[in-house]
Amino acid sequence: MKIQGRNAVLELLKTDKSIDKILIEKNPQGSLNKIFAEARKSGVRVQFVDKRALDKESEDKRHQGVIAFTTDFKYASLDDILGSTEKNGLIILCDGIEDVHNLGSVIRVAECAGANGVIIPSNNSASVTEAVIRISAGAAQHIPVAKVNSINRAIDELKKANYWLYALEADGKSIYEADLSGNVALVIGGEDSGVRRLTREKCDFTLSLPLKGKVNSLNASVALGIAAYEVVRRKL
Repeated sequence: MKIQGRNAVLELLKTDKSIDKILIEKNPQGSLNKIFAEARKSGVRVQFVDKRALDKESEDKRHQGVIAFTTDFKYASLDDILGSTEKNGLIILCDGIEDVHNLGSVIRVAECAGANGVIIPSNNSASVTEAVIRISAGAAQHIPVAKVNSINRAIDELKKANYWLYALEADGKSIYEADLSGNVALVIGGEDSGVRRLTREKCDFTLSLPLKGKVNSLNASVALGIAAYEVVRRKL
């Protein structure tokens, strides 16, 4: 797997993941020098190359002067995520988010909000790719992401672990009137279809965000950001 972008590579260097090598553009400046210093400190092999070599390795040419080569992304298990919860946990479930930009942004929000993990389905969903890691600004390197065969079965397991399940949908109860105490799992739906009916029925509550403008919906990651930080605020 190739990890590109300055923030994504810097965050990768903070983990214990195996890095084969890092390509850095010749005559590095700014944060590229910091990446080189961190790589040397970690004993990672660095090669200085011209921009054309980096462009050749990058599909979208958005490498920002650096590409790291590492092993494929390692998914966590649902048990790993549940095992990291002591009390007042927060878990994010993605019910059919197919756009890599949305998934990357969701993972970034979840990590910044201190969530215990993100759960995605094996089918009808974006996976954690190089693009997702870059879009997450490296957050995908720091938060467990589990890929499960069934979101609905994952919900059953979360309920057994004393989580309250909240689906985020436009016609739900205002999030500002909800309890949100204890262990909370937020379910965010796909870009077009939202949270599926059966999944929504399995949740304990359906919550919404007040929309005051003429547009009738928010981007999935934006909606999650508002909801997740309302959970964080209540737990302070």
